[in-house]
This record gives sequence, C-alpha cells and structure tokens, in this order.
Amino acid sequence: MSYEYAFASVYDRFTDNAEPRLRGQWAISLLKNVGVTGGILLDLACGTGRITETYVDAGFDVIGVDLSAEMLEHARDRFAGTNVLLLQQDMRELDLYGTINACVCTLDSINHLTEWADVQRVFDRVSLFTEPGGAFVFDVNTPYKHAEVLGNNAFVYEDETAFLVWQNFYDPADRTVVEALDVFAENEDGSYSRQSEEIVERAYPLSELREMLLQAGFSAVNAYGDLTTDPPRETDERVWFVAVK
Repeated sequence: MSYEYAFASVYDRFTDNAEPRLRGQWAISLLKNVGVTGGILLDLACGTGRITETYVDAGFDVIGVDLSAEMLEHARDRFAGTNVLLLQQDMRELDLYGTINACVCTLDSINHLTEWADVQRVFDRVSLFTEPGGAFVFDVNTPYKHAEVLGNNAFVYEDETAFLVWQNFYDPADRTVVEALDVFAENEDGSYSRQSEEIVERAYPLSELREMLLQAGFSAVNAYGDLTTDPPRETDERVWFVAVK
C-alpha cells in the first residue's frame, strides 16, 4: 500500500510529469471555492512532501502523514527547520492531536486502498478530525484509466543515474492494477543495483465514493474532472472530489 525504498529513492525524479506544484495549487483553489482559506491542513499520504510545499507556501499550518518511512525520510529533509509536523501513520488508523480545517490527499493515494471497508474507514477518520465547515479534497484514478490506460501496459522512465521499468497487470473483475516496479540505480563505482516492489491500486465507481463520503458525515460532495470544474466525463482518467463537513 506504500512506496518503500525502491521507488521512494527515485520518486521525485520520475513524477515530474504529475506537475506536483500545479496539483497543490489546484487543491488550494478547490478549498477556497468552499470557503477554506487557512488554518490547519492535513496532507494525507504526503510522500516526499513536494506537493506539501505548496500548502506551506499558501500559509496553511501543515501536518503531513504517510505510511512509508522511506518517503517521510525525504520529506523530513525537505522540511528541516520548519514547523511542518510529519507523522508516520496508516491512513486507515489516522490519529491526530486535534481537529483540522482541511485534508488533501492527492496523486491517487485513495486508490491504494483495495478494500471498500478501508476506503470507508479513511473517510470516517478524516471526517472525525475535520471541523464543521472544513473540507476534504482528494483525487482518484478512474475505472476508465485502470482499464484503458494502465491496463496491462508497461512504461519505462530513465534519467542520468536511474532506470525505472513499470509493468501493470489489470484484473477487470475488481478493477485492480498490480504495478510491478523495477528500479535500476547507479552506484558510486558505475555499477547498477536493482530494487523491486509491487503496488496494487483499485478503481472505484464515482457514485459509490460519493455515497461513502456522505455516510462518513460530509454534508456536501462534488466531483470534477482533472484540473477543471466541469463534471466528470466517462473518459476522464482522474477525478477530484470536494467534500464539506
């Protein structure tokens, strides 16, 4: 469910195409649209903290939570000397010291939950700690993306010091994709070391996610296409949800 050493070591280099700052700014704009402009913001599944920086720059008091110790190690280096609080927690067992005004969870981290009950558990925990009038913003990969884009396809990424092979295995029965990652990283002597891991993601029908948010206690739920305020389309690969407590 979390990225460990293999992908954490090259995560920032191979996710530039996700435009992390743009996505952080978009999440902030969605929060502003529902009246949340400051206070305490939880970056759930914050990873190495690249998107988290956007929330800090916008003036939020930021808490970052991630399951992966390796990803948080990079985040701690990034935020050394700041007031950003970083916690290693399973999002299903989210436990904060107080309430928050906003929660943001980006880059399809919700898809890493492969059981319906786990998704509901996360929504319940976020709702529990969200102040009335606060908001939960997150994005998800869609069933269309899992079937038509990720599917059984393979992808290759490389730069001057590392090589990543990403092979997918799609199961249409439950819309899951097993992502087999092989990272070849250059050592100081010019040789390469191989690290491998597997990640599983599941796509959920948007209507079901909406109902689960309402069940968790959010009173208003809206969904939008990626980086737009238009309603989701059948061929959208990513959809954003905004749920107000």
